[in-house]
Amino acid sequence: MILNKTIEQWQNEFPQLGDMMEYRETLWLNDNQAAADSVLPELILSEDDILSAEARLKRFAPYIAHVFPETADSAGIIESPLTELTRIQESFKEIVGKKINGSFYLKEDNKLPISGSVKARGGIYEVLAFAESLALAAGLITEDDDYKKFAGPDFKNHFSQYSLVCGSTGNLGLSIGIMGAELGFKVLIHMSDDAKQWKKDMLRSKGVTVVEHSDDYSKAVEQGRADSLKDAKSYFIDDENSKTLFLGYAVAAIRLKAQLQEQNIAVDKNHPLNVYLPCGVGGGPGGIAFGLKVVFGDNVNCYFAEPTHSPCMTLGMMTDYHDKISVQDFGIDNVTAADGLAVGRASGFVGQLLAKLISGSYTVSDENLFKMLAVMYDEENIKLEPSSLAGVIGPAATHSKGTHLAWSTGGDMVPEEVYKEYYLKGKNLI
Repeated sequence: MILNKTIEQWQNEFPQLGDMMEYRETLWLNDNQAAADSVLPELILSEDDILSAEARLKRFAPYIAHVFPETADSAGIIESPLTELTRIQESFKEIVGKKINGSFYLKEDNKLPISGSVKARGGIYEVLAFAESLALAAGLITEDDDYKKFAGPDFKNHFSQYSLVCGSTGNLGLSIGIMGAELGFKVLIHMSDDAKQWKKDMLRSKGVTVVEHSDDYSKAVEQGRADSLKDAKSYFIDDENSKTLFLGYAVAAIRLKAQLQEQNIAVDKNHPLNVYLPCGVGGGPGGIAFGLKVVFGDNVNCYFAEPTHSPCMTLGMMTDYHDKISVQDFGIDNVTAADGLAVGRASGFVGQLLAKLISGSYTVSDENLFKMLAVMYDEENIKLEPSSLAGVIGPAATHSKGTHLAWSTGGDMVPEEVYKEYYLKGKNLI
């Protein structure tokens, strides 16, 4: 029995659940979606919150440019390119059996500076927000000061009293670890058993403490939260429930609007934008989707993309039970090569906030992730990690019309020998 219902009762109520339990690729469309202008005013977050987050990132830009020289060309703004995919269409049709209708773009968060993944948005932002709050409270800085001061010894000494803690499948931990260590914090990352070894090694090379768990993401988060509560100077970054993290991701929508305008890509009633967001617990894709709905309203359709073995957000939103149920409740094993998406229980905060805004979600097999990984390199010369390819399947999975935009989650930090294994696996499957 799951919440006082048998599996048979669940399947009768939600017929697609049977396909999900058999690991078949599934599309769920949201019947509860409503007009953005009627939903957004009722939510606990607003456009003002996003603008405030954007302003904070601008204050920190001089510091970022100073300590991370790779961001100097963008004056310390951490942003990724918007790239049109022009050669992938034919191979795409061969692999998934469907043609792409409309132009196709990739938001290359695999190329985000500092930590090479979408998590550089939320993770780095929350670390900066916490550092700013401590510095303001200690009288080390005012909001009108030059934030390059954060690189000074007084700041590092002050921050060294504090610990940052989070639970992660990999990329969030990298973002928090790299940024936190640079500022002088002690950083403790609880990693689930599906986290890749190279991510753990990289964190340790930065002086970050990595605690390994022989269990999944939810348990790593639970342990991290419990440990953090024991220490008054420990700050827990909560991928499941953090509004700060969420707003760091939401800023991406403002940046994307400018990029679309620069490339003369129309987004309006006659030219809808369909955005496909790889989804784990939901914080990153949820924040981006929220921002997109604030910026573009009903002219954007946002879809979550998940592995067939870890469809937690699809399950939570389809049933409206969100974090009250997990994929494991239904015998789904939560074992996938897409480590960043290997989450069994979705964020209730994200699911409920977006319940009337998201257009739907779909699932992708690991086999198709690897096939598309190889094709993306062969056709477009772009290196992505398996999680990132979940979004690339979007145009075929949803049959949407308009402009298509797949959001990449990571790839550039993957060691060459690891990427070669991914690529060869994809080529062999093709």
